Amino acid sequence: MSEENFYMEARKMKQRKWTVEEKVSIVMERLKEKRTVADICREHKISQTLYYRWRDKFLEGGKKGLINGTGDDNIYKAEIEKLQKIIGKQAIQIEILKKTEELFGTK
Repeated sequence: MSEENFYMEARKMKQRKWTVEEKVSIVMERLKEKRTVADICREHKISQTLYYRWRDKFLEGGKKGLINGTGDDNIYKAEIEKLQKIIGKQAIQIEILKKTEELFGTK
């Protein structure tokens, strides 16, 4: 196969979608087994650039998890704020219904 054909075939190949679990497993291979990045990448048929990108994201996530105990604080705060807005809107609707009931005397 000529070099040109090789590159044309490589472009035709569908990119593989890796699950989070697979990415973590691949990154952990380097940490647990002390294998070289080149060996790991060769085995899984990924580029070293991709490996290092996954590793950096993995380490950043761990770092965020150690800051103030958890990295999910902002997610929880946003969810609480969203729910408080919903409760506020419902309270206003209830008051409007009460006023309407008083005006028209419906019960």
